[in-house]
Amino acid sequence: MTDWDHATDFLVVGSGAGVVGAVRARALGKDVLVVEKTDRFGGSTCMSGGVMWLPRNPLMQREGVPDSTDAALRYFETVVGDAGPASSPARRLAYINSGVEMVDFLESEGLEFRRCEGYSDYYSGVRGCEGGSARGRSIEARAFDKKLLGPWQDRIRPGFSGGLTVYTGEAGPMMLMRTRIGLTVLARVGLRTGLGRIRGQRLVTNGVALTARLLQVLLRQGVDVWLESALKDLVVRDGRVVGAVLHQGGRDVRVRVREGVLLAAGGFAHNKEMREQHSGGRPTSDRWTSANPGDTGETIRIAMEHGAATDLLDEAWWMPSWIMPDGTPNMCLSERSKPGAIVVDAEGRRYFNEAVAYQEAGQQMYAHEREFGGALPSWLVVDSRHRSHYPFGMSPPGRTPREWITGGAMKRADSLEDLARQCGIDAGGLLKTVERFNRFAAEGVDEDFHRGEGDHEKYYGDITHGPNPCLGPVSQAPFYAVALYPGDIGTSGGLLCDEFARVLDTEGNPVDGLYATGNCTASVMGRKYLGAGASIAASAVFGYVAADHASSVRRS
Repeated sequence: MTDWDHATDFLVVGSGAGVVGAVRARALGKDVLVVEKTDRFGGSTCMSGGVMWLPRNPLMQREGVPDSTDAALRYFETVVGDAGPASSPARRLAYINSGVEMVDFLESEGLEFRRCEGYSDYYSGVRGCEGGSARGRSIEARAFDKKLLGPWQDRIRPGFSGGLTVYTGEAGPMMLMRTRIGLTVLARVGLRTGLGRIRGQRLVTNGVALTARLLQVLLRQGVDVWLESALKDLVVRDGRVVGAVLHQGGRDVRVRVREGVLLAAGGFAHNKEMREQHSGGRPTSDRWTSANPGDTGETIRIAMEHGAATDLLDEAWWMPSWIMPDGTPNMCLSERSKPGAIVVDAEGRRYFNEAVAYQEAGQQMYAHEREFGGALPSWLVVDSRHRSHYPFGMSPPGRTPREWITGGAMKRADSLEDLARQCGIDAGGLLKTVERFNRFAAEGVDEDFHRGEGDHEKYYGDITHGPNPCLGPVSQAPFYAVALYPGDIGTSGGLLCDEFARVLDTEGNPVDGLYATGNCTASVMGRKYLGAGASIAASAVFGYVAADHASSVRRS
């Protein structure tokens, strides 16, 4: 062929956790090319906690944490249930078994991980759910010095933790800043950060540490990594994907691919048209998302134009969020779970367990809006004890930025009646709700929604508070409230794949030479989020699986 500008064995489109596929393919002796359409490496993985939820992983085995494939499959079954072909039994089993192999492989390539002790599965201990782990199945990359990347150190997408080298698994306890537990974690994080600076290091943690470590391996292996190189089209001949057209530097570059193209380029969280098209008529906005700015959906659309099947396009990794004065969405996670907080609709009614996993919280918001209305926005109401004891957004306990109030992002009032008036909430409904909730708080039992029973709910609650770490009265003035919207950290529906990460066509047959992983695919988790790092882990695992399969197939 003379019409190609470049040739490779394995092409990876996207630079998040799916580049594990590139690392694996290169270790198998293949020529590999990684392309990223933005000017930064790392995608949404860099902007995340960088945790990976992996049942029966080697770190659990080494530390004697009990787990089994049967337990993990039971957890899938009782939480996810029947979620269609995206979460087929074969894909679930491949995810579990290949995840174990993948961690062993990555450690052999020099990646270092730590286990997130106590960061429990999101449905562990929840009524009707079996097989969850209270101690947790999540792992994360150890802190990494970006200086080791040389000229690439400033080409990594920034993370969310700024200059702090805080592990994601430390986040829950660190929220208890006024307790011995919280102060101990804060001291450890401060010491780690300070020592790194004294030594002249540029230490990073969370998703940046994971992607930086993967990039280090790719560079060491001699893998080509092209930034600002967007996928424009796939090249298909005789029913097989044999290449791709990239747009780079104002011109098209045709890449011949001998063994496989792996699509790992994220979803469509920032594509307003696609969001509205697949929302099922629900209110939606790209202004509510905290996903990577490059999450614009072209990869899914291109694959669909070549006959790829899709599923779960109406689903996302929902994250209730409130909007800052500058219009930036601020994710609301631990705030909902702490004592002294409730979420209500426009009538002042609680309608779900505020401490549930974030994806389910977003689903509950949409379900309530569809059936009763008044949930978009909902309102997170907290009292002064909550504000003085726990962080809110990036603000520490007891410090509420003036611009939050003057800009209208947060309401403040000396009475619940006045707070209701400012928010447009029915005052009588709110007072009635708070009275009932405060009785539950005193008894330690949420008779309406069972808040504080699940292990993950307790993790983000206040373990020093009793009798229920998630329940405390909303009683001390002044009171505060923010409007909550069903924000997200990325979409979770897309291309339908089999257990080998092969993209399936609309007839259910594999598209020869085309693989996909991550948020551009329909999730193996179906419509649930099973534990911290479930999305990143699936992206990494099926990238690994794709590389193995592509390398094993003989092609003419």
